[in-house]
Amino acid sequence: MPMPIYLDNHATTRVDPRVLDAMWPYFGEQYGNASSRHHVFGRAAEQAVETAREQVANLIGASPREIVFTSGATESNNLALKGVLARVGSPEAHVITGVTEHHAVLDPLARLERQGYRITRLPVDRYGCIDPAQVEAAFTEQTVLVSLMAANNEIGTLHPVEEIGRLCKRRGVLFHTDAAQAVGKIPLDVEAMGIDLLSLSGHKIYGPKGVGALYVRRRGPTVRLDALFDGGGHERGLRSGTLNVPGIVGLGAACALCAEELPVEAERLIRLRNRLRDGIIEGTEGVTLNGHPTQRLPGNLNLSFAWVRGEALLMGLRGVAVSSGAACTSANPEPSYVLRALGVDDELAQASLRFGLGRFTTAEEIESVIAEVCRVLQQIRSLSPSYQLHRSS
Repeated sequence: MPMPIYLDNHATTRVDPRVLDAMWPYFGEQYGNASSRHHVFGRAAEQAVETAREQVANLIGASPREIVFTSGATESNNLALKGVLARVGSPEAHVITGVTEHHAVLDPLARLERQGYRITRLPVDRYGCIDPAQVEAAFTEQTVLVSLMAANNEIGTLHPVEEIGRLCKRRGVLFHTDAAQAVGKIPLDVEAMGIDLLSLSGHKIYGPKGVGALYVRRRGPTVRLDALFDGGGHERGLRSGTLNVPGIVGLGAACALCAEELPVEAERLIRLRNRLRDGIIEGTEGVTLNGHPTQRLPGNLNLSFAWVRGEALLMGLRGVAVSSGAACTSANPEPSYVLRALGVDDELAQASLRFGLGRFTTAEEIESVIAEVCRVLQQIRSLSPSYQLHRSS
């Protein structure tokens, strides 16, 4: 099998050729501004945007009028969190979140905390799960928002979103979920799950980089946000700026493909992921699975390896594109804060790999990766004093 093999699909995905085909005309002959409705070029662009809005909405069970286009999930998270609290206006407002959230949620909340808002960060169990009872116990009279991710970007663990949504509805508290990793990979329905705000990104679902969306509930309750910036009043005043028509078309096409292929693709990825897990565990020793054994993303596998140094493992696996954690923190030498939250010790946390399987991953590639991981581990451990001590004990 030719190298390199790409297994870093949580960081980003290849643009599906079908998505690229849908986008291409809007770089060339259909180059109008979607706000220029007075001529045929602008109207064609506007229609393409509205078609994409329907495709995004359909994937998550929303109305097209509830979709706001952004530059990606980071912007969507910022708009949701800051927009809600700015509209509430009360310095007493309280937000509940989790310690294993992506930095695109943790960092905006840290800024809001410095401004005086109160933030509660819930711990997770050894699988990375938050119990809905924890959320219920954290509610106060001032709680206005709960923000918990649908699926963790490092360990793939799924939170019980529907149960948390029901709790929030009973308390009249808004519920936001960062679904960048979950959209298109597991079924999501904003109505059934009681979600009021949902963030997603195109490049996680075989669409282009630099485009995403925020779902904002219109009824039951009506969610009102303050915009992050002003100028032009695009997207009903929530996201000013000339619309990225080719990117939005690509996002819509990517969502439509996910809606069509999700059940079959999820089953395929689970089979490949389980084969990768079993092959590595059977082929070597000292391997620990991080995250929930079953309640996890279909294409996610996070493993820790005893008696090796993480840097040596990554260097040895040059022919396999994997990561030691989230892409946004891959240059950080510190152990993953997500794995630490699970109780993984620092040495094992630093010798952990995240395998992200995706639409273009093949069974032949998985067999090659199993062989390569086992080969590299054997090579590194042959030079490891701690491994030699383990073998002699």
